[in-house]
Amino acid sequence: MAVTIDHQLKEKIPYESTVFPISFFHDELANLPQWNGPLHWHPGFEIATAENGTLDYQVGEKHIILNAGDSILVNGNLLHGIRQISGDTADPLPNIVFSGSLIAPEGSQIYKKYIIPFQQCDDLPFVVFPGGNESLQKINHLIRDIHHCFRNQPPCYEMMIQRDVSHIFEYIYLNINTFPRHKSNRIQLVNQIRLQKMLDFIYSHYSGHISLKDLARAANVSRSEAGRCFKAFMNCSPIEKLIRHRLQMAYKMLAEGIYTVEEVSNSCGFNSVNYFRRQFKAKYGIAPRKHCNLGK
Repeated sequence: MAVTIDHQLKEKIPYESTVFPISFFHDELANLPQWNGPLHWHPGFEIATAENGTLDYQVGEKHIILNAGDSILVNGNLLHGIRQISGDTADPLPNIVFSGSLIAPEGSQIYKKYIIPFQQCDDLPFVVFPGGNESLQKINHLIRDIHHCFRNQPPCYEMMIQRDVSHIFEYIYLNINTFPRHKSNRIQLVNQIRLQKMLDFIYSHYSGHISLKDLARAANVSRSEAGRCFKAFMNCSPIEKLIRHRLQMAYKMLAEGIYTVEEVSNSCGFNSVNYFRRQFKAKYGIAPRKHCNLGK
């Protein structure tokens, strides 16, 4: 079955409403340094669309290239991230994150029959809907209609969105045996859970002192195994990822234009302001103070 993580991690990304269990996001890449979103996860399904750029969409260890007009449906509780690799402006990347209970209550016959088969299909972590595929015009139209409903909220828009998502899952159910399979072995699934735990530790404690031993302990693995997990999924070491995350958080704080470089350096876990300045300029090609001034 699909990778599952503990209850606390599942609660980290709530929906906007428990009554209407779906959230709509857009224009988030523009606020991320180098238009690069970190690996993250949530229990709900996600459908994301490339509108005008070329995107590298990572799901687990796999990288999928989305061209303008392509959409991807990602199964729940799977590590995924996004990086824009071409385009003159940040892609709006409209996407929805939703629970299967949007279609029918958990425990209902509809949920058991139409949601669970995809949810528990361990060799179907994602499905791609190419924009240029004529046989998928209806699905891509449904996805665009969901975006339109969220942006404009016409009368009964919630029912329209529920209907569109139901039609998408009807298509998934009827064609589930025709999609390309991407089976992960048991070791890959276990390593993904380990990485999720270590990433959660980084995201929660990046402002303080973190050692490789701390990260390994968070996943109950050796330091060498921690390194292998990060190398397989992120092509970097655990400490390199920690520094990247600290720099991303610093980038956001500086963009607000209300903190000094020293305040940001201390808040993001850098013990030396000079070291922070060097790392920031090497990563983003601009001195922290100049980026700070851009945010004012």
